[in-house]
This record gives sequence, structure tokens and C-alpha cells, in this order.
Amino acid sequence: MDRRTFLTAAGAGGAALALGAAPSAGAVTPADAVPSLRRSAHTSDTPLLRKWFHSTYRSIEAMTTEFGLAADKIDVSGPGTPVPSVQTSPTNIGCGLWATAAAGGLGVISRDAMERKLTRTVSAVERLERAHGFWFNWYDAHDGSLLTTWPATGDPVRPFLSSVDNAWLVTGLRIAADAAPALRPRVAKLLAGADWSYYYTPYDAADPVAGPGQLRGGFWPDKPGKGEPTGHHYGALNTEPRMASYLGIADGSIPADHYWHLFRTLLPGMGQEQEPEGSYVAMDGIRVWQGHYTYRGRKLVPTWGGSMFEALMVPLFVPEPEWSPRAWGLTHDRYVRSQIEHGMQEEGYGYWGFSPANIPAGGYREYGVDAIGMQEEGYNSLGVVTPHASFLALPHARGEAVANLKALDADFGAYDDTYGFRDSVDVTTGRVSDFVLALDQGMVVAALAQQLSPGLLQRPFRTGGFASRVRPLLTKERFSI
Repeated sequence: MDRRTFLTAAGAGGAALALGAAPSAGAVTPADAVPSLRRSAHTSDTPLLRKWFHSTYRSIEAMTTEFGLAADKIDVSGPGTPVPSVQTSPTNIGCGLWATAAAGGLGVISRDAMERKLTRTVSAVERLERAHGFWFNWYDAHDGSLLTTWPATGDPVRPFLSSVDNAWLVTGLRIAADAAPALRPRVAKLLAGADWSYYYTPYDAADPVAGPGQLRGGFWPDKPGKGEPTGHHYGALNTEPRMASYLGIADGSIPADHYWHLFRTLLPGMGQEQEPEGSYVAMDGIRVWQGHYTYRGRKLVPTWGGSMFEALMVPLFVPEPEWSPRAWGLTHDRYVRSQIEHGMQEEGYGYWGFSPANIPAGGYREYGVDAIGMQEEGYNSLGVVTPHASFLALPHARGEAVANLKALDADFGAYDDTYGFRDSVDVTTGRVSDFVLALDQGMVVAALAQQLSPGLLQRPFRTGGFASRVRPLLTKERFSI
């Protein structure tokens, strides 16, 4: 999927991944270990959430090819069995892996079926062409071949190594190894070469523009050496690329101070959506601008574009609200509240939840709440509501999220029992997308798994380097909100 990037042109301011010991197969983190979720367990809507999980997982199964890879999308508007798209990406493959692990953990499929499916996908991943230990952005989901032309148009595709997309595949592989211990040696071998320092530009105090201490968006590896880098780094903290940052910090391939070189907002006086408030503070000896925005009287840390998945995809796996309740937990709560108020009060749509998705009339674009994103020309909602955004909001506003999803079903027919929620709805015209996308269905599955079995998919991200290197950073975090 296309993602906007955070430019640092005006800005200032490894090792093999160890899988480590994990709980025994089938073990689930107790609900009392996840306080922010405990209050929402065993409520009257749990059967409905299980129903939605079943149908959403069926869409993932329908997108998964015989080769074993989850394709990018399927068209569910016609009769008969939908045909998976030709293309897939590392993110889509990761979604397929954690969806299967969640289905096994929740008893939707048997343990034997889960292990067979995970093994098939890991076997397919082992056959994919790679460079510098990482996977390319686009493959043929049906045979694993590297795509050099776009299936629908024949346009050339220059093979690219994306830091954020590789992060989601590594996330899925870690979850697969946790769910199926027999796969751990094979996954460890796959990840042995995934050294995140490949994407990292060390911090240079003398020239923080050239040396920002951040991760590149990626590389085209068809040039000598490391390849040709993107012109940007991922500089915003509250965006989905922070999963790559956490993975690299956890395995020691990038330094922990990388976390403090990411921007809470752009610096005062720089071009951005609003002039931030806040102050400079010293964190681990690093001068950090702890900036915030204010939206409808609510202080929060913005994302880049103002979309839901930028803020809330990562905590599906890394327990940010638990480890950082007065910083990450607070801004996540306020971010969700801002999305709700934008849809229900500011725009008066009667529905809410805005995140990149399929355009109901066809294509793909970013949707969001412009005021809570740093980009001056940020993502606008445009009346397009994306169901996966409500699922991401479940830990923060479960009742309102369920009510919103019920309304999208009742008023627009956005849900069916076979494949779950369609990808998007234009609530101003009533047009419903014909598609479901692996990325968005993958977020739905993970969000439902977290509600139905708190911690199920978080186990690999609560131990090892996540506990010893990432958690202390989140514990120290003090947003100016």
C-alpha cells in the first residue's frame, strides 16, 4: 500500500533477531496482565465480536493462495468464490501469518490446521527473493516470483526494500514462531540477516539533517553498495513505521537513542498543520522537543497524516498503553476521541473512523482527520468511513466502536457473514467498496483477537529485547499532554 512519508529535509533535532524463550504453545497472557483491556472482557457483545472474527478470517483464507501467501485484496461484490489479486507485499504476508495464529489461538481452526497453514506460509517466505536480508515490496502471490511489472497495467515496477513493510512481515514471522514452536528454528534463520541498521542513518549532531538518527523509508537495491535510498527518513514518532524502530531497538541492531530522535511534532516555526505547544526536555541526555497539538480542546501527539492506523496499528502488538499509560495510553485515548468527534460532531456524518483504504468507487487513498496530522496538506475524511478504524478503537471506546460498526452494517450493508466488513463506505453517497484488503482485514483480525484473548498476539513483544530495551523507553516517555 502507498504510504505518505515524513520528510526531514528541514529537520534538526545489526544483530540477528533473537526469538528467545516464549510461553508454551497455547498459553495466553492473563487478562490481569493487561489492565487496559481487562475491563472490556466478557461483555455482552463478545459473541458479536467472535462472529466478526470468523467472517473476517474467512476473507483472509479467501485471499491466501495455494502457494501460501495472502494476496493484496479480493473483490467480494460478485457471485462465486473471489479470486485473489496477483500482487502481494511483505505487509500482506505478515497479516496472513498473524491472522492464522489468532484463529488457532481462539479455536476458530484446530491447532493442527494452524500449524499446517503457518508452515505452508513460512515455506513460501523461504522461497522469496531477498536482498540485504529483507524482502521486496511486491511479489506474485501465486508463485512467489518478484514483480517487475504491475499486473493490472504492465507498468514497470522497480524492486524496493521498504523498512515499514518489512517490519510487518517480521512481526508476522515472530508471531508464527510463537504460535508454532516447531517453526522457531526456521524463522530464526529467516530473520538472522534482517539487520535494521541497513535502514538506519546514525545521528550526527553537527549535521542532523544528513544524520537524523532515523530510519530510511527504504532502498532500491539495484545500485552498487546498499542501493539507492529514498530521499526521506521516517521522522514522525506516532506513525506505523515505529514498529520497525521497536524491532531494531529490541534486537540491538539500532541504538535505543533512535527513539528520542523521532519527532513528537515538527519543531516550532516549521511548516506543519498547526503551531505546536510544548517544551524541550532532556531524555537520556538527548534534547527532545516534547511538542503537542490541541484539537477541540484536547492535547495529543499527532500522527503524520491524521489517520487511525498510523496511531493504533502498532499497539495491537506492542503494549504501549500498558507500558506508558500516562503518555502513549493517554494520547491513544485522545486520538480515538478526536476521530469520533470529527465524524459525529465536526462533520456531522453520523459515523466515524478514518484511515487509508480502498476508495469506494475504486482505487486506494489515505483518509484521516487533517487537524490531528502534521502534514500541512494532510489526509481528509471526505465522508469515507473505514471499518478497520473502528476495530482499532476497540480498546479505547469499545461501546462506541461496536455501535458505529453496527450502524455501518444496518444503514449501508457494509458487512456480510461470509467475508466480514467491506473496506470502506462513502457515507455521503451510500457507495460501499467492492473489496476487502489484506492489510485492513489483518488489522481487524488482530484487534478482535486482542479483545477476545488479551495478549494473544503480543506474547513475542513482551519478552527479550522488547522487555529490556523498548519498555524502559516507553516507561520514561513523558508527552507534554
